[in-house]
Amino acid sequence: LGKSKKDAVEAKYETYWPRKIMMVFGAPGAGKGTQGVKIVDELEIPQLSTGDMLREAVAAGTEIGKKAKEVMASGGLVSDDIVIGIIADRIKEPDCKSGFILDGFPRTLPQAKALDAMLAKNGESVSLVMAFDVDQAVLEDRVCGRWMDKASGRSYHVKYAPPKTMKMGPDGKPIPSTMKDDITGNALYQRPDDTAEALKKRLDSYNNSTVPILDHYAPKGIVKHIDGGRNIHTVWSDVKSKLASGN
Repeated sequence: LGKSKKDAVEAKYETYWPRKIMMVFGAPGAGKGTQGVKIVDELEIPQLSTGDMLREAVAAGTEIGKKAKEVMASGGLVSDDIVIGIIADRIKEPDCKSGFILDGFPRTLPQAKALDAMLAKNGESVSLVMAFDVDQAVLEDRVCGRWMDKASGRSYHVKYAPPKTMKMGPDGKPIPSTMKDDITGNALYQRPDDTAEALKKRLDSYNNSTVPILDHYAPKGIVKHIDGGRNIHTVWSDVKSKLASGN
């Protein structure tokens, strides 16, 4: 009786409470990655990255994976139709039963509309869109202060976690030759993406593609904005309250 009652509750749950279908957006340096991991733990639903799904579909040799492999082998870009097909297959897996979070998709308005059409075939729709907003000056401070140790992947920050050897120049910037790893003494480096010029390009690209997607979902009342410029704990408590109030 216990089991049949449990099955009945589950069946009722599936009937009346649709699974949570979430999207997470955030500019580079907005903390989307950090908070995404916490959301996965909190909701116990998987975060799906299009890159990972593509690789898995190709490795598994699924019908749509074979199509993707052909396109990639010829040096082409995988079409939206193929990506939507891969997502459609992936969300049938048991771990997506209660819901899933899409990371890095959709990137364009046509992709968002294609995703909506695919979900609508099963009577489903996106239930929550979380956008991490951070002031550009704060992003620049976070991103452009990063220095890395190539061998270990250890990360430093001029302001928040400087290496012990760091010395500042007269221009208020660190002297590159003094940026060394605390443990090995190896010279640290900055990724090409972590410069003010590169960040501006990435932000322009993010804003141009993401803002129309947020505008598309806003009339449904499902877009929740998070101020990602605050400390991690404050941001997380805001995320948690918006997860609870989201459908």
